[in-house]
Amino acid sequence: QVQLVESGGGLVQAGGSLRLSCAASGRTFSMYAMGWFRQAPGKEREFVAAISWSGGSTNYADSVKGRFTISRDNAKNTMYLQMNSLKPEDTAVYYCAVSPGGYASSWYGNYDYWGQGTQVTVSS
Repeated sequence: QVQLVESGGGLVQAGGSLRLSCAASGRTFSMYAMGWFRQAPGKEREFVAAISWSGGSTNYADSVKGRFTISRDNAKNTMYLQMNSLKPEDTAVYYCAVSPGGYASSWYGNYDYWGQGTQVTVSS
């Protein structure tokens, strides 16, 4: 079993930055790939970014490439999402997730464990 807790969400103006964190506990964190997904009101959950178990491979949605950076610190069992140049369309609940597959997948079906989410609101 893996427990995930997201933090760092909040309200920010367009063009601003936020850094999300996802703290993991339970099984060996370093063996799993991890990802960020988001869900806006009335929309389906969508892929944002993912990182392989080693951190050597990353994957981003086209909508966030060049603005968001995913990283992880296996010694601290924590994953991060640095979000810069935020836009109102980035407003959503952001979820972190763990995939036993080990690689940076964009498909939500590859992720077995999910956090409760953290709200990000970007005002125009």
